[in-house]
Amino acid sequence: MSIAPRDIHEAQVQFSLERGLPAMLGILSIHRLPYPSRSFDMAHCARCLVPWTDYGGLYLMEIDRVLRPGGYWVLSGPSSNGKSSYKDWDKREKDLEEEQAALEDLAKRLCWKKVAERGSIAIWRKPTNHVHCVQNARFLKSPRFCDDANDPDAGWYKKMEPCITPLPKVKDIKTISGGALEKWSERLNAEPPRIRSGVGNSITVGIFNEDNNIWKGRVSQYAKVINSLSTGKLRNIMDMNAGLGGFAAALSKYPVWVMNVVPSDVKVNTLGVIYERGLIGTYMNWCESFSTYPRTYDMIHANGIFSMYMEKCGIVDILFEMHRILRPQGVVIIRDHVDIIVKVQGIAERMRWNCIMYHSENGASHPEKVLYIDNSEPLSNSDYAQGVSTT
Repeated sequence: MSIAPRDIHEAQVQFSLERGLPAMLGILSIHRLPYPSRSFDMAHCARCLVPWTDYGGLYLMEIDRVLRPGGYWVLSGPSSNGKSSYKDWDKREKDLEEEQAALEDLAKRLCWKKVAERGSIAIWRKPTNHVHCVQNARFLKSPRFCDDANDPDAGWYKKMEPCITPLPKVKDIKTISGGALEKWSERLNAEPPRIRSGVGNSITVGIFNEDNNIWKGRVSQYAKVINSLSTGKLRNIMDMNAGLGGFAAALSKYPVWVMNVVPSDVKVNTLGVIYERGLIGTYMNWCESFSTYPRTYDMIHANGIFSMYMEKCGIVDILFEMHRILRPQGVVIIRDHVDIIVKVQGIAERMRWNCIMYHSENGASHPEKVLYIDNSEPLSNSDYAQGVSTT
């Protein structure tokens, strides 16, 4: 995931998305990044000039929160190696050496270990658990650990605090906090540790496996209707209500990537599970604008999103935001109750979108329907399209 602030001179996020790479507008400020704890295997910062040691090390503690146990932080540019870079960065050697010393001290107090340094690049590694960190906290003069009331996975308008996010407790020092992950690509369909351990949610292994099978079948049906899915015309895909990430996992055989969005107010927070599957995503409130530029996604998938937000904001508001971020000739798939689908279709057609409503895989008598919007070419008249309602 590439993250950068909005920049009128150099739109890094827009460039990344136009190249077909995952990216979001974002900045380290007063709120946490919109991701759960233990999300990323590696964090990389190049020439970003973030004041890592200011505000009590607040920003580096946020990086520590989103790094997985044993994850790596790679820094290149100023403060990564003051001796080799002060001439390149137009700073006094003494200033950069002081910044470097402060950064080294902060990383040590976070229990990170520097594992490599070459030229202007330095790499630190987060511990696989906090056993030694807790034992040596007083000696290292480490920042305090966040208390139990501080949800480590909260990432939507949650203010950062100058404290270390504690890793899940382990029985011995050789155990990886939270559980070890499978290598890619086995990780995609393996039981995520957060589900296997049963910590923090009601999702069982059986529910997880059933969800995978359901979405494999649904994506297979989507491919029969959306001709461009298998041709390489679609690259950037967004799932507005990702659940366990089954839709994205089922798309793994196609040349696409999926931004898995978990609404910020869902009863069960599944974004941590999505990251443990090797997928990416973010929190979001769909009554607001998504942190991206216009015309950046080739396809948008909305499963139950309009029913979820019926009492919070209007259908028109959400459709206009989808219209903003959808590329010309893009594709939209909406699954919802038939009453909602009929309303959405009426508005979408007035937006000059090419719409067809299909029965879901549950049959004609089931209230769930699927609305296909494909502005790139006529929808496929396949066997799956038989029994389509065109109201």
